[in-house]
Amino acid sequence: MLEVGSQAPDFTLLNQNGEEISLSQFKGKKVILYFYSKDNTPGCTKQACNYAQNYPAIEENGALVIGISKDSVSAHSKFAQKYQLPFIILSDPETKVLQAYDVWKLKKMYGREFMGVVRTTYLIDEEGKIIKAFGKVKAASDGDKMLEELTNSK
Repeated sequence: MLEVGSQAPDFTLLNQNGEEISLSQFKGKKVILYFYSKDNTPGCTKQACNYAQNYPAIEENGALVIGISKDSVSAHSKFAQKYQLPFIILSDPETKVLQAYDVWKLKKMYGREFMGVVRTTYLIDEEGKIIKAFGKVKAASDGDKMLEELTNSK
C-alpha cells in the first residue's frame, strides 16, 4: 500500500464509455480511488452499489469516486449499466496502475496461489496527495466509511 502523504501516481486509463481519464484532470477535487477484483462478483457489486448509494453525498462533500479493476471496458460498461453506477470505472487490463498503487499482490485461496487485487481504497486531496489509505476494506460498507472520512476531513 502507498504511504499517506505521498503523491498519488498519475495515470490515464479508459473508462466504462471508452474515454481516456487521467487522475491529474481532477486536481482541485478530492478523489476516492478504490481498487477491486472483478465486476459482477458479490463483494465487488456490494461495494459499487454502496458507492452509488452514497454518491450524491460524496459529491456534496466536493469529491468524486473512481473504481479500478483489470476488467475490460465492455465488462465495465455492462456492470455500470446493470447497477446504474454514477461514477467512473476504469479498466487496467495490463495491471500497470494496480501495480503502481501496490494493490496487485500474490493471494492464496483454497491452497492455490495467484496474482490478484487486494481491495484497497485511497482518499486523495485536491493537490494529488494521498491523505488516507485503507487496505483489506469491507466491501459492503466502503462507500459509507469513505463518506464519513470526507465529512470528518473538513
